[in-house]
Amino acid sequence: MNYKINVGIIGGAGYTGGELIRLLINHPIVNIQFIHSTSNAGKFVQEIHTDLLGDTELKFTNQLSEDIQVLFMCVGHGEARIFLKDNSVNDTIKIIDLSQDFRLSNSSSLGKRTFVYGLPELNKAAIVSAKNIANPGCFATAIQLGLLPLAKAEILSNIYTTGITGSTGGGKSLSVTAHFSWRTNNISPYKTLQHQHCNETHQSIHQLQNSFPLVPYGEVGLKFVPWRGDFTRGIYVSSTVECKLSFSELTQLYNDYYLFHPFTHYSEKVIDLKQVVNTNKCLINIEKQGNTLVVHSAIDNLLKGASGQAVQNMNLMFGLEETTGLKLKANNF
Repeated sequence: MNYKINVGIIGGAGYTGGELIRLLINHPIVNIQFIHSTSNAGKFVQEIHTDLLGDTELKFTNQLSEDIQVLFMCVGHGEARIFLKDNSVNDTIKIIDLSQDFRLSNSSSLGKRTFVYGLPELNKAAIVSAKNIANPGCFATAIQLGLLPLAKAEILSNIYTTGITGSTGGGKSLSVTAHFSWRTNNISPYKTLQHQHCNETHQSIHQLQNSFPLVPYGEVGLKFVPWRGDFTRGIYVSSTVECKLSFSELTQLYNDYYLFHPFTHYSEKVIDLKQVVNTNKCLINIEKQGNTLVVHSAIDNLLKGASGQAVQNMNLMFGLEETTGLKLKANNF
């Protein structure tokens, strides 16, 4: 490719926006045309994202430009739909939305725009030809990547999942549960059995296994208990299911499913969160006793769970190698 992809970012001041900027200013094929932030207009990006000091002289702006090929939406849930209704965006501009506004099939359209659910390990072919992408949720990504091979084998019924996430998953907005003094040396559950990512997880499993309910229903489906962790970034989930396949059959199932997916890997050894932090990877490990199977999966909530996956989707949409700009080293020590 002999030209640059011109991109715009809406909502670049938060954690997700900051990670997206970090990736894109180092992406070999990308030129950032503007980073929109009403509250920070006129400020240098490095004033807000101090880790970018010396990396960019870009400033935030409250102006939009249509001299772009793709627009990233890094705004709060519900705000992407409002922004697109209030602001005219040329139909030729591709949109990658990181909110939850267009993830579910019953809300995946706005006017002439239809959004494809952007989990490459599930919908790669559709993403390649898509004009608009609904980036998956962070917990949903980790849970789904652990379960998709089982869904393809059509063996899922009751799923019991626990997962823990870092404080960056709650965004930069101040709240009691985001304060250092509350979060340190503390763990607590939240949104027990009613987390918003349950619906998109059901939708994806149903796509591969028609017998699995499209939405949580009765006793069949996903029972999810999320936890707030006392660390800054990363997600670790463990899903328990009943499974009669042998351990060797399961390892073959996982290795076969992810053979052509460069960021998701089955590990024969127990996985640690530090193996994925600061990367776009998902690592998966399984343990089995009798017919009880536990699937562990880990991602970085800001990368594979948000901005990294968004860049991965952009790469696919523009015919690039999907790992372009995303070969990052883990913070393993």
